[in-house]
Amino acid sequence: MIKAAFLNETPDTLRRVYAERQMARLNKLVQLYPAVITSVDEARAARDALKDVEVVFSTWGMPAMTEAEIKECFPSLKAVFYGAGSVQYFARPFLNAGVRVYSAWQANAVPVVQYAFAQILLATKGYFRVQPLTRADRSAGHKLFENYPGNYDVKIGLLGCGAIGSRLAEMLRQIDCEVLVFDPFLSKERAEKLHVQKAEMAEIFAECDVISNHLANLPATVGIIKREYFLSMKPYATFINTGRGPQLDEKDLYDALTTVPTRTALLDVMTNEGHSNENPLNALENCFITPHIAGSSGLEVRRMAEYMMDAFELYEKGEKCNYEVSLAMLETMA
Repeated sequence: MIKAAFLNETPDTLRRVYAERQMARLNKLVQLYPAVITSVDEARAARDALKDVEVVFSTWGMPAMTEAEIKECFPSLKAVFYGAGSVQYFARPFLNAGVRVYSAWQANAVPVVQYAFAQILLATKGYFRVQPLTRADRSAGHKLFENYPGNYDVKIGLLGCGAIGSRLAEMLRQIDCEVLVFDPFLSKERAEKLHVQKAEMAEIFAECDVISNHLANLPATVGIIKREYFLSMKPYATFINTGRGPQLDEKDLYDALTTVPTRTALLDVMTNEGHSNENPLNALENCFITPHIAGSSGLEVRRMAEYMMDAFELYEKGEKCNYEVSLAMLETMA
């Protein structure tokens, strides 16, 4: 049986992801080192016991290590199975050391897709603006509701068509809508398979009833959503952001929402999430801010452990796994 270890700085987080059912399955797959290794110093102190460890499992709280530290502490290491999303902060030294890296980023995409899909369905019905108005004046709420298209013959714009955007495009096939996608890396063949139309960002903002942002969090995408795009939004359009705050200038969004108050923004991410209470957007009735809840939360985090055990079983059989991350992928993925 392959020897494995947990490597994580926050054991409590690890236990949330690898809960009782997941641990029962994992213990049938590998011979697990009994303690959680929480730091490089701990790994160094236990290197004699860890010298035959071939795979490491982790999640949020995975410590960053240098190539030298990896080779010193885990001389037999061949693969890391990361039960969470982005691996950007730790993966390169492992990959450069010849260690394969697997990530549950596709598992983390599932709740984001479900969340965005639900928001889109409600946005096209005008729910976010109609509901609070109806509480004060039912007739006024109904009058406002008449301006929204509902979920038939509508245009939905997606920014980014990676793990989240592509899954969302597939879900949107459940309703009668035209899906426009901005993604420089999306091939014509892939677009046809997803039944989406490639478009420039300016076209999407000007024409779509809902625009949902799923661009990868990369230096190249900082500030990519321009002021003129927001100002071109339709009067009853909705902008959804479950991507990242720095991809736009929040002052531009503020101006778009105050210039045409019937527009709506649903923001699960902010540029400075620690100070969102002081953000002028927080005071707008047409801007709805949530504390980064779209991703895996509650019991959903256990799905990521299951994805990594699925990946391990494929790894053990020598079969291809879609959850493996390469150095080239790090250039474009979140």
